[in-house]
Amino acid sequence: MDHAEEMQNFSGIAPVTKRSGKQTRAQRRWACPKFLLQTFHEFAGCSLKKSVWAKAYYDLQRSQGKGHHTAVRTRAFKWIRIIFRCWKNRTPYDESTYRKLLAGECNRPMQFPPPDRA
Repeated sequence: MDHAEEMQNFSGIAPVTKRSGKQTRAQRRWACPKFLLQTFHEFAGCSLKKSVWAKAYYDLQRSQGKGHHTAVRTRAFKWIRIIFRCWKNRTPYDESTYRKLLAGECNRPMQFPPPDRA
């Protein structure tokens, strides 16, 4: 695979856009290897306890009204990009490096932890 998007699509983590007339909606991909989908889903779920940015991103998604599984899938989407980049560059993952990258490249740096919504 040449791009992380190919793995996201193949694994079923990337959503499928359905269009019908005036309506557009995104839904989860059904035609995918279920074991691979479950693997990334569980990996993203387990990262809540070990990764500060992953927990902050999950809390941000939940505060925006997303369901648990949607928040986990969006985090898995990010993890696939990170793992793919580490694989292509042949570098080990370093959370502190990734957090510095998040703070430097985002217009609005992710706060650790995210602010509570009132």
